[in-house]
Amino acid sequence: MASDHEKRLTALESHITHQDGTIEDLSEMVNKQWAVIEALQRELSKLQARLGQVEDDTAPAQADNQPPPHY
Repeated sequence: MASDHEKRLTALESHITHQDGTIEDLSEMVNKQWAVIEALQRELSKLQARLGQVEDDTAPAQADNQPPPHY
């Protein structure tokens, strides 16, 4: 019959093995989420650039030689 110390050691080893698996799972999730965040940041940068271009294209053109409207 296994001693009390052997049972406790076996229980601790089992617990550590379970924690190691959980840590690996969490690490994998964080890595996947980081990849998604980076992709979203790149997409946001592209969209901001496109919005700036659209704003520039749709801004009313003002001729420098025209008098202001109150004249």
